[in-house]
Amino acid sequence: MAVVALVDVTAGPDVGFLPLLSLGPAFASLVGGMRRTALIGLLALLLCLCLTAFNDLLWSMRGYTALISVVGVAVAGLVAAAIRQRHEAELASMRSIAEVAQRVLLRPVPRAAGHLRVAVSYTSAVAEARIGGDLYEVVNSPSGVRLIVGDVQGKGLEAVETAAVVLAAFREAAYDEPDLTAVSARLERSVNRHMGAERFVTAVLAETHEDRSVTLLNHGHPSPLVVRADGAAHPVEPPETAPPLGTGFDLKPPEPYGVTLAPGDQMLLHTDGVTEARDPEGDFYPLVRRSFLLREASPDIALESLRRDLVAHVGGPLHDDAAMLLLRYRDG
Repeated sequence: MAVVALVDVTAGPDVGFLPLLSLGPAFASLVGGMRRTALIGLLALLLCLCLTAFNDLLWSMRGYTALISVVGVAVAGLVAAAIRQRHEAELASMRSIAEVAQRVLLRPVPRAAGHLRVAVSYTSAVAEARIGGDLYEVVNSPSGVRLIVGDVQGKGLEAVETAAVVLAAFREAAYDEPDLTAVSARLERSVNRHMGAERFVTAVLAETHEDRSVTLLNHGHPSPLVVRADGAAHPVEPPETAPPLGTGFDLKPPEPYGVTLAPGDQMLLHTDGVTEARDPEGDFYPLVRRSFLLREASPDIALESLRRDLVAHVGGPLHDDAAMLLLRYRDG
């Protein structure tokens, strides 16, 4: 507005820059509230009146046109600011609801669970979302620390609803059942009862023990990655491939298998959003080769380094949710 006024005074009334004063309230409605837009609109109107009087255009058609332009844009700016503020309030309310849903579904895992140090990372593929179809949980049960990392087939709100069913069933079964096989059977019954046809959940269940042994049970999920103290890394494959949860077929359940972690070793449980993330050339994320990023002393910093490297590999937003759970036995 100051630039328009300066140009108008310098160039004279023949240039016809006065209607451009309406840019002031137009831009104010984009970044400010209704009060600021109204004040800028009033200032533009007063400035337009002063300049039309200075140019002897106050009672001319050009003067009327300039004044009407400023008033019209100022009124439209007030309406736009009111609509924008209402939408911002609705968005803030939806974000607060999403925060509550996140705390209910994906509760913060304890940094120390029994004899373990735990870190978690979750990156949703949906813009502005904190939760999606991936799931994780850590339960300190009487039989040891039990964990689950899973991936619901599909995306959107239906995937979130399915994840809620699986997590609720696991939180109950992890306390009550004597072993992972019984936990798995209970999850299978719950998923088949609540899920619709053609929907399934891949998952890895784990139970840790004080002797640094880990019992695993894999329902068609990517195998956990063990990173040894010397830097060697390899996935812990199940003895046989098992179907995901919720297929509804009377198939043989997965067999438990185990691995022992020596001092300094760690285990990374993850979803396929990590290993199947592609760069612009179409190459998958080399998780095994990038496992050296987990050498940080803090599990949280190590997992954050790996997450940032994953996002850098993709070169933009992830195409699928990516959940990672890092386990380390505490010293002593």
